[in-house]
Amino acid sequence: MRESLRKILFIILLVLYIPVSRAELVIEITKGVEAAVPIAIVPFGWQGKTLQAPINLTSVIQADLGRSGFFKTLAAADFLTWPTDTSQVKYRNWQALGQDYLLIGQVHEVAGRYQVQFQLLDVYKGEQILGYRLQVTAQELRRSAHYISDLVYEKLTGKKGVFSTRLAYITSTSIAGKKKRYELLVADADGFNPKTIASSFEPLMSPNWSPDGKRIAYVSFESKRSAIFVQTLATGKRSKVSAYKGINGAPAFSPDGKQLALTLSKDGSPDIYVLNLADGLLRKVTKSYGIDTEASWSVDGESIVYTSDRGGKPQLYMIPSRGGRSERLTFEGDYNARGHFSSDGKSLTMVHANHGDYRIAVMNMETRMVNVLTAGRYDESPSFSPNGDMVLFASKNSAGRGVLTAVSVDGKMQQNMAFNSGDVREPAWSP
Repeated sequence: MRESLRKILFIILLVLYIPVSRAELVIEITKGVEAAVPIAIVPFGWQGKTLQAPINLTSVIQADLGRSGFFKTLAAADFLTWPTDTSQVKYRNWQALGQDYLLIGQVHEVAGRYQVQFQLLDVYKGEQILGYRLQVTAQELRRSAHYISDLVYEKLTGKKGVFSTRLAYITSTSIAGKKKRYELLVADADGFNPKTIASSFEPLMSPNWSPDGKRIAYVSFESKRSAIFVQTLATGKRSKVSAYKGINGAPAFSPDGKQLALTLSKDGSPDIYVLNLADGLLRKVTKSYGIDTEASWSVDGESIVYTSDRGGKPQLYMIPSRGGRSERLTFEGDYNARGHFSSDGKSLTMVHANHGDYRIAVMNMETRMVNVLTAGRYDESPSFSPNGDMVLFASKNSAGRGVLTAVSVDGKMQQNMAFNSGDVREPAWSP
């Protein structure tokens, strides 16, 4: 089992990448909530110099709410009327179509900027329950659509939306035969606007977001040996923060963004260390003859969960972030690794394996009960959504291609996100 965990630190995390297209992600709902809420989203009215708005806000909002699995959007072909203002709404029409809610809006071009307004209406009560107006630039139109989706989602579910968040992930592209270019990309939560953050002909791995979403830490082998970088997204500026002899791996920002937990083998066997980013001071947290890796901070920053084979098999342990006695968390299964806390600290997601099947599971931190969410054989790299409702992870589809998959914590909703060709690996959901 020591060898299996050592692979986590090295090649197994690279997984055999194959060529990937730079096309945007394609999202497919594979499982939705049976009692999805019916909602009609009418195309927003447009007033401007051109025939139509630069961005179709309606289609973005419809795609956001539809792929959440909690809403069933009405096809435009079934509309009886096309209101863009509350004065034009005939509630009986929408009641007859079985809709619970109606979203309408308008976009006005004013002096090179865009005024976006919308109203969310309760069809059966016949009243407005949410309304908002905002001024944006052309570049901000798509983001404003995601923002509207977030507001609607929170109003109707009571939970914050994640449509305005971003995803980081690793891809590779074959160049000149067998040579590969590895890329770290960041895209919107719906897969649009992918941007390359780093690229190399040597592997890149383990992206991790800072708590403010402004920086990403990752591992690069561009110098033929592992090193950890922290990169500012707005400027592209990056700093090499760890390049010790041996393993430099699995960086994880602390909740205040001032420290990095990481795996180093500079003193022998791999252990968990904490690096102060301001002064470069390094503190050793674990001290064992086993392999300790894949650190993840608790919400309050007081504890670190990590993977270790000190008991003979890879399992999850928790230790005070300043060092001390470790507590074993997992006992069920042959393998438990890659622990990651939810934003409220009440749950811990992990890769859980029995007899060679690697699946995504969630542990209730109060009861320590483990709930297995997926049925795949090669599921890996789980990451909670910011609201804690979903877990994003890497898996393989029926053709053996690497895809990203998101599953709700109750297992009732699932969606696949894949490129038109190729694999995608090691996803990380932004704050």
